[in-house]
Amino acid sequence: MSVLSPGRVPFTAPPIAAVDQTLKPRLRACLDGKAKPLGSLGRIEDLAVQIGLIQGRIDPQVDRARLMVFAGDHGLNEEGVSAFPSAVTSAMVGVFLSGRASVNAFSRAAGVEIQVIDAGVAAPLPPHPELISAKVRAGTRNAAREPALSWDETAKALTLGVALAQAAADDGADIVILGEMGIGNSAASALIMHRLAPAPLDACIGAGAGHDEAGLTRKAAVLRRAAERTDVAHPLEVLAEFGGCEIAMMAGAVLGAASRRRIVIVDGFISTAAALVAIRFRPEALDYCVFSHLSDEQGHRIMLNALGVRPLFDLGLRLGEGSGGVLAAPLVRAAARLLTETVSLEEVLASMPS
Repeated sequence: MSVLSPGRVPFTAPPIAAVDQTLKPRLRACLDGKAKPLGSLGRIEDLAVQIGLIQGRIDPQVDRARLMVFAGDHGLNEEGVSAFPSAVTSAMVGVFLSGRASVNAFSRAAGVEIQVIDAGVAAPLPPHPELISAKVRAGTRNAAREPALSWDETAKALTLGVALAQAAADDGADIVILGEMGIGNSAASALIMHRLAPAPLDACIGAGAGHDEAGLTRKAAVLRRAAERTDVAHPLEVLAEFGGCEIAMMAGAVLGAASRRRIVIVDGFISTAAALVAIRFRPEALDYCVFSHLSDEQGHRIMLNALGVRPLFDLGLRLGEGSGGVLAAPLVRAAARLLTETVSLEEVLASMPS
């Protein structure tokens, strides 16, 4: 499927197979036959069914998980939409690469690989063996005044996201986890949510990395100006007007992972905004997404409700980086093993002395 306009580079989305819903009764029957009371593992059983449908088999194999942390800066930050300067983005990329960020610790605990991608950091980043350089541009334009990304830049970011997720799948990843780093990206995500959920703008705006009341008032005024600048509604045009390089690349990664029938674990507010773009563009991608947690960022619950999904847990997280997604990876693996490693009730009964 392509989006084509005169004078524009086309973005061709990869084909995504709809999951085979006819397999669901067999998966349910398999779970109901395990040595446990019916339905006693609650939403883990629902997750097991989803995994089986994604892989198209009643004995899904889920082992390797890869967190992809996409980093990018936002021109909107010129307007003071964040409590922190854009320089924090490049500094945190260095922390990820040093292995000392919160998400590094969580990933080691959960057995998750990390890949860090420079999608659009404003500052030049020194080469590093664990850094993928995929910079579309050095930060976006100021979306309060003009489109954040040109169409060509948006198409490039999407295409790179598709390719990176497909490469992860081809390299053996069963799970792709979306993570991000970008000062100002909660502002961009609020605008995307406002237009695509859709939802009233004020309901989409939260504290982000830590605004006080005055900062929130300033952020809301800037985002109102940005929203009033254009009335675009197509998901990819909304992405170009308001999104970031890292958000666009994450949206592409959803499409790329789904095209390879891989599980996509979505983290918090910003990752969900990227998934929202992908799903509004290709609705069949929704069945491949597992939403890890309910963020403390205002608006996340509304965005999840707009997608008709429930997150796996609520721990009051609002860090980003893919931290909640990494914590969800063991639950996903456990759900798959419920189907493949748990004895059936029939076997238990047969082993009992007569």
